[in-house]
Amino acid sequence: MAVKSVEKAKKRARRCYRIRRKLQSKGDRLRVAVFKSSKYTYAQVIDDIRGVTVAAVSTKCQEVVGSCEGHSTKSVEAAKVAGKVLGAKLVEKGLTRGIFDRSGFLYAGRVKALADGLRESGVQI
Repeated sequence: MAVKSVEKAKKRARRCYRIRRKLQSKGDRLRVAVFKSSKYTYAQVIDDIRGVTVAAVSTKCQEVVGSCEGHSTKSVEAAKVAGKVLGAKLVEKGLTRGIFDRSGFLYAGRVKALADGLRESGVQI
Protein backbone atom coordinates (compact mmCIF):
# COMPACT_ATOMS: atom_id res chain seq x y z
CA MET A 1 0.00 0.00 0.00
CA ALA A 2 2.81 2.43 0.84
CA VAL A 3 4.52 1.80 -2.49
CA LYS A 4 1.36 2.77 -4.36
CA SER A 5 1.08 6.10 -2.57
CA VAL A 6 4.76 6.87 -3.15
CA GLU A 7 4.38 6.23 -6.88
CA LYS A 8 1.28 8.42 -6.96
CA ALA A 9 3.16 11.25 -5.25
CA LYS A 10 6.08 10.90 -7.67
CA LYS A 11 3.76 11.12 -10.67
CA ARG A 12 2.08 14.23 -9.27
CA ALA A 13 5.48 15.81 -8.57
CA ARG A 14 6.52 15.22 -12.19
CA ARG A 15 3.27 16.77 -13.46
CA CYS A 16 3.73 19.68 -11.08
CA TYR A 17 7.27 20.30 -12.32
CA ARG A 18 6.19 20.06 -15.96
CA ILE A 19 3.35 22.55 -15.43
CA ARG A 20 5.38 25.01 -13.34
CA ARG A 21 8.18 25.06 -15.89
CA LYS A 22 5.75 26.65 -18.35
CA LEU A 23 4.04 28.95 -15.83
CA GLN A 24 6.06 31.80 -14.44
CA SER A 25 4.50 35.01 -13.19
CA LYS A 26 5.34 37.91 -15.44
CA GLY A 27 4.93 41.36 -13.91
CA ASP A 28 1.19 42.03 -13.78
CA ARG A 29 0.19 38.33 -14.03
CA LEU A 30 0.82 36.54 -10.74
CA ARG A 31 0.64 32.77 -10.25
CA VAL A 32 -2.41 31.34 -8.44
CA ALA A 33 -1.23 28.04 -6.94
CA VAL A 34 -3.78 25.47 -5.74
CA PHE A 35 -3.31 22.56 -3.36
CA LYS A 36 -5.98 20.18 -2.20
CA SER A 37 -5.76 17.70 0.62
CA SER A 38 -8.35 15.15 1.63
CA LYS A 39 -10.08 17.73 3.89
CA TYR A 40 -9.25 21.23 2.65
CA THR A 41 -8.48 23.23 -0.48
CA TYR A 42 -5.76 25.88 -0.36
CA ALA A 43 -4.91 28.64 -2.83
CA GLN A 44 -2.28 31.33 -2.78
CA VAL A 45 -1.21 34.06 -5.16
CA ILE A 46 2.56 34.11 -5.61
CA ASP A 47 4.82 36.75 -7.12
CA ASP A 48 7.68 34.64 -8.53
CA ILE A 49 9.83 37.66 -9.32
CA ARG A 50 9.92 38.93 -5.73
CA GLY A 51 9.40 35.48 -4.19
CA VAL A 52 6.50 36.49 -1.94
CA THR A 53 2.93 35.37 -1.35
CA VAL A 54 0.53 38.21 -2.08
CA ALA A 55 -2.69 36.61 -0.80
CA ALA A 56 -3.81 33.22 0.44
CA VAL A 57 -7.04 31.49 1.37
CA SER A 58 -8.20 28.02 2.34
CA THR A 59 -11.50 26.33 2.96
CA LYS A 60 -10.79 26.35 6.68
CA CYS A 61 -10.60 30.18 6.88
CA GLN A 62 -13.35 31.80 8.91
CA GLU A 63 -14.53 33.84 5.90
CA VAL A 64 -15.11 30.70 3.87
CA VAL A 65 -16.56 28.55 6.66
CA GLY A 66 -19.04 31.29 7.56
CA SER A 67 -20.16 31.72 3.95
CA CYS A 68 -20.85 28.07 3.18
CA GLU A 69 -23.10 26.99 6.04
CA GLY A 70 -24.27 23.41 5.77
CA HIS A 71 -21.47 22.38 3.41
CA SER A 72 -18.35 20.43 4.24
CA THR A 73 -14.91 22.05 3.96
CA LYS A 74 -14.03 19.48 1.31
CA SER A 75 -17.02 20.23 -0.91
CA VAL A 76 -17.03 21.88 -4.30
CA GLU A 77 -19.21 24.68 -2.92
CA ALA A 78 -16.62 25.53 -0.26
CA ALA A 79 -13.89 25.65 -2.93
CA LYS A 80 -16.00 28.02 -5.02
CA VAL A 81 -16.53 30.32 -2.02
CA ALA A 82 -12.77 30.21 -1.36
CA GLY A 83 -12.17 31.30 -4.95
CA LYS A 84 -14.58 34.20 -4.54
CA VAL A 85 -12.89 35.28 -1.28
CA LEU A 86 -9.44 35.11 -2.90
CA GLY A 87 -10.71 37.03 -5.91
CA ALA A 88 -12.12 39.74 -3.65
CA LYS A 89 -8.74 40.05 -1.91
CA LEU A 90 -6.98 40.39 -5.26
CA VAL A 91 -9.40 42.97 -6.63
CA GLU A 92 -9.00 44.92 -3.39
CA LYS A 93 -5.23 45.00 -4.01
CA GLY A 94 -5.74 46.06 -7.62
CA LEU A 95 -4.76 42.76 -9.25
CA THR A 96 -7.15 41.49 -11.91
CA ARG A 97 -5.02 39.04 -13.91
CA GLY A 98 -3.33 35.80 -12.95
CA ILE A 99 -1.90 32.52 -14.19
CA PHE A 100 -3.66 29.43 -12.80
CA ASP A 101 -1.31 26.73 -11.48
CA ARG A 102 -3.27 23.56 -10.72
CA SER A 103 -0.16 21.90 -9.19
CA GLY A 104 -0.55 18.57 -10.93
CA PHE A 105 -4.19 18.08 -9.98
CA LEU A 106 -6.86 17.45 -12.59
CA TYR A 107 -8.84 20.51 -13.63
CA ALA A 108 -12.10 19.15 -12.26
CA GLY A 109 -14.10 19.23 -9.05
CA ARG A 110 -12.67 21.48 -6.35
CA VAL A 111 -9.87 22.87 -8.55
CA LYS A 112 -12.32 23.92 -11.26
CA ALA A 113 -14.75 25.35 -8.70
CA LEU A 114 -11.99 27.48 -7.20
CA ALA A 115 -11.08 28.80 -10.66
CA ASP A 116 -14.75 29.55 -11.39
CA GLY A 117 -15.03 31.45 -8.10
CA LEU A 118 -12.00 33.54 -9.06
CA ARG A 119 -13.52 34.35 -12.44
CA GLU A 120 -16.86 35.30 -10.86
CA SER A 121 -15.12 37.82 -8.62
CA GLY A 122 -13.53 39.56 -11.62
CA VAL A 123 -10.07 37.99 -11.89
CA GLN A 124 -8.91 36.87 -15.35
CA ILE A 125 -7.06 33.55 -15.32
